[in-house]
Amino acid sequence: MCYTSVRKALTMNSGVFYMTTKTATISQTQPSPSNVKRLVHVMTAIAWVVLGIGVLLCLMNLSHFSDKNIGLMVGIGFLIGSVHIYVIGTAIGLVHARLNHEQEKKEQNID
Repeated sequence: MCYTSVRKALTMNSGVFYMTTKTATISQTQPSPSNVKRLVHVMTAIAWVVLGIGVLLCLMNLSHFSDKNIGLMVGIGFLIGSVHIYVIGTAIGLVHARLNHEQEKKEQNID
C-alpha cells in the first residue's frame, strides 16, 4: 500500500496564476513498538513538565485574578495544553496497541 503526499503551489506568470502539483510516494513503514512506547513516555514526561510550569505560573500570578493578567492566562494555557499533550500521547499508544492486536489476529487466522 502506498500513500501519496500532494503539495500544491500557485505561481504567477504574466498576471495569471497557475497551479502546479508535486507528488511524492511514501512506502508503508511500520514503527517498531519500542519507538511508539518511547514516544508515549516522552510525551507523558513533556505533559508533566508543561503542567508543572502552568501550576508555577498560576501560583506566581494569582494575586491579581483578572483576564488582563498575562502570566495567569499563560499559566492556564499551559495547564490546558498539558492535558492535550497527555491525551494525544495516550491516544497514539492506544491506536498502536490496537493495530498490533488486529495484526496478531489476522496472523492467527491465516495460520
